[in-house]
Amino acid sequence: MTAETTASYRILGPLEVIGGDLLECRIARGRQQVILGMLLLEANRVVSAESLITAVWGDFPPSTARTQIQACISSLRSALGEIGEGDAIVTRDPGYVIQVGDQQIDSQVFAKKVSEANSLIAEGNTGAAELLDEALGLWRGRALSGVVSSKLLAKASELDENRLVALETYTDLELASGRAGRLVGSLRALVAEHPLRERVRGQLMLALYRSGRQAEALETYRAGRLLAIEELGLEPSDELKRLELAVLSGEAALHPAPEPVTAPREAEPAAPPAPERVADPGAPVSVPPLVPFQLPSDTAGFTGRAALIEGIDQALRDDGNQATRIVTLTGPPGAGKSTLAVHVAHRVAARFPHGQLYCDVGGTRAQPLTPAAVLGRFLRALGVPGAALPDDVDERAEMFRHLLADRRVLVVLDNVRSERQLRMLLPGSASCAVLITGGPRITGLAGARAFNVDVFENAEVLEMLEGVIGPQRVRDEAAAAETLGHMVGRLPLALRIVAARLAARPHWSLAWMVERLSDQHRTLDELAHGDLAIRTSLALMYNGLDDDARRLLRLLSLLDGTSIPAWTAAALLDTGLPRAADLLELLVDAQILHVEGTDPTGSPRYKLNGLIRLFAREELDRSEGPEEQRAAVARVVGGWLAAVEEAHRRIYGGHFTVLHGTAPRLRFPAGYFDRVLADPLGWLESERANACAAIRLAADAGEAEACWDLAVSLVSLFEARCYFEDWEQTHLWALDCVREAGARRGYGALMCSLGSLHISRSQLTAAGQRLAVARDVFAELGDVHGQAMTRRNLALLDQRRGNNEAALAQYRPALEEFRSAGDSVGAASVLVHMASMEIDRDNADAAGAHLSEALTICRATGSQRVEVQVRYVLSVLRQRQGRYTEAEEILTGILRQVRERRDMAGESRILHRLGLVNARLGRTGVAQGRLREVIAIRERIMDRVGAAEARLELAQLEVAIEDRMLLGDHGGVVCRTGGPAGPTNTAGPGRTRGDGLPDRP
Repeated sequence: MTAETTASYRILGPLEVIGGDLLECRIARGRQQVILGMLLLEANRVVSAESLITAVWGDFPPSTARTQIQACISSLRSALGEIGEGDAIVTRDPGYVIQVGDQQIDSQVFAKKVSEANSLIAEGNTGAAELLDEALGLWRGRALSGVVSSKLLAKASELDENRLVALETYTDLELASGRAGRLVGSLRALVAEHPLRERVRGQLMLALYRSGRQAEALETYRAGRLLAIEELGLEPSDELKRLELAVLSGEAALHPAPEPVTAPREAEPAAPPAPERVADPGAPVSVPPLVPFQLPSDTAGFTGRAALIEGIDQALRDDGNQATRIVTLTGPPGAGKSTLAVHVAHRVAARFPHGQLYCDVGGTRAQPLTPAAVLGRFLRALGVPGAALPDDVDERAEMFRHLLADRRVLVVLDNVRSERQLRMLLPGSASCAVLITGGPRITGLAGARAFNVDVFENAEVLEMLEGVIGPQRVRDEAAAAETLGHMVGRLPLALRIVAARLAARPHWSLAWMVERLSDQHRTLDELAHGDLAIRTSLALMYNGLDDDARRLLRLLSLLDGTSIPAWTAAALLDTGLPRAADLLELLVDAQILHVEGTDPTGSPRYKLNGLIRLFAREELDRSEGPEEQRAAVARVVGGWLAAVEEAHRRIYGGHFTVLHGTAPRLRFPAGYFDRVLADPLGWLESERANACAAIRLAADAGEAEACWDLAVSLVSLFEARCYFEDWEQTHLWALDCVREAGARRGYGALMCSLGSLHISRSQLTAAGQRLAVARDVFAELGDVHGQAMTRRNLALLDQRRGNNEAALAQYRPALEEFRSAGDSVGAASVLVHMASMEIDRDNADAAGAHLSEALTICRATGSQRVEVQVRYVLSVLRQRQGRYTEAEEILTGILRQVRERRDMAGESRILHRLGLVNARLGRTGVAQGRLREVIAIRERIMDRVGAAEARLELAQLEVAIEDRMLLGDHGGVVCRTGGPAGPTNTAGPGRTRGDGLPDRP
């Protein structure tokens, strides 16, 4: 098996198996993961069938356990076979063994690096910290997290312990290197996760002290001591005690910073005595001074929202104004608005000695309470007999205001739908305050203070869980606790349900709760406990919308996790843009969508919460059939295809150097693209996540033509910004789709494009395989354009391999095929490559002729991107001719262009060439600066080979100016990265990386 196709097994975190082609091997959850995890923990050693049975079923296996283990092994072999690892699991008495290389399993790579680091420490070598950092970087969470088996996790905990020991050793090295300040945050988190681990606590004490925080260091010791006594009945170790004394006596090098002075909080002013009530002869009825206390009970163990509570508290204080204090709380369904309002109301109740009125006006119900009904409840609570209640709503409102005129009463109106419900329910006296909750934003109340109640912060998630299920369970599974928060969108109601279920079932681990929530078809079913149910809350929200808004919400659930421009809503509804925009804003007002910012044109972008999306998807499946859903997907993907295709056309001057399919395009209003695509590459960048998600959406819906077309059209972005992972992933999604649909032209286009990707990554063997398939497909179809593009890439592959004659033999027919297909820019790209080869052959005249023809094409089509490549190769020609000043002028001009487009790959190539030209001009300082810029960019875009080449050339330049110190720095880096050991071939432009020819235009 070659290095390019070797799979990797990852157990330092969730179990993953990744093929050599970077495709993930899908291992079924449950028994298969347990069995594979056990085998990997004992890699290259036999694991008995009995051990596997115990790992899967514990002490009570079924009678068919051995047969089921055999079936699982067979399934695992089939799954691994899809990535070329089908023979990895071998039957060997009394069980099975998985045979893997040392570099295939991350736990063995980790162990080797740690061992090497320990050896370096013993030798006094300073490189140990770097090795340990690399080793720790392999971890993605707790070993085999998510795999449910007590026996397996007991073994996995040994790996977790090894990680902690390595982390402690690394921390010691960092502390010794004077980096205490940057360690404090990570050490705090580690102490919180392992509060009884004394070595970590001591490291935190030392880091705090050396950061000038003596008081915190001592408090860290005292907290640990109390915990040890409480949990273990033991005093801290002598070593930790000695460290505390050293901190206390000031033995460390750094002086502690003075403790911050905190101003004492003002005492709460006592409520004044109730004013004596004076009868009003003009009042419609005599009312005894009843004091209503209608607040629901406060939530036990209420957590979080500290800043929000303080703000609401201040807003409800009597500030001396003559107007009623009004506070509104709005936010998405399930954010805990009602719970927060009741909590704050209890907190401030003492300021309102004449009572607290509360009513759930039912704004989320189909038939909310009328203002007359609410006023009737309040008036009765204030002592008005039923027989004395006026029938007219205006008269009830007048009586309400009259009764509260000289009283200090808090009115809580919960679940308000609209301002129209509110106006008659407001007191007229400045002595009263009103606290309002509602989904829709309430903006028309003069003088109201508005607070947005959003989802929890991460710290509040953990605080809530700790308050309900106890700190220890959360500390023991900190990663699972954070995952739970993420899975429910940090929505307080959902978290409260999760916490309640965990509290009711102490035998459930947090990881098991994560597992139960992982099935999106059951997520909402899992979020129910007693009378709490997230689906009920969302249904109330949904039923309060009008028909068009409900339909839009349902269709938006098709868009998985992407930001939503207004035109996608129009496409989903098959309606006009203004109507769709109005409906989106209606959903924003209802706090169902939130605005995620604006796009480069200033238009708002929207986002749908994950749980709301799941609910809306359920409603979609009830209301819209598969054909209607697929039609909506086709319209949206057709919109992305039209926009991306137009962006490509503006970059290249036409529909050049790309193949297109037959999928329908969405028609946009006249002039829309002129406004949106003023900077086409910048627009593609801003929409990258959305466009990639559209490819996945098309693949899942079986829209093969749109799927492959959109994938290859995005390559102009992927290549310019070096988004190689996106390039690969989108094409793999599309490949699955076109294979199933039998779309041969799309299959060929994707294979041709993947071949180009592999060339960009220097994966030449894989490139050859992909391109050979594309060549055969296009030959079978008689597709001249596809043949031209494939032949050009095959020529480039030969050029990269150093086989220039073979490359030239491919370029010549490719040139004619591009011309025959009407792709003049594709022809220009071939001419550019042919010119570079002629420069290599010292044939300046032929090179110049090719470049002149290519430049004419670019000017005629307006293809700025390919024109940059033409001018780049022209600079190479001028350099070869010794005309260095001209070369520099050309390069400086095109550098401005690529920087404006943020084309990092192009920028690194041009800077590289500028460094070489400046060296020729004797400007060694400028040359050094350019080459350092190249190194920085190539490291950022993960071009390690290109960075190594630039380092080597920088080192060679520094030899020339006898800068021996810098030579040691950069030369050493080249050796470690495996860069070329000899001088680079900077004279000839045939080398793509060194000389800057892109792999495709």
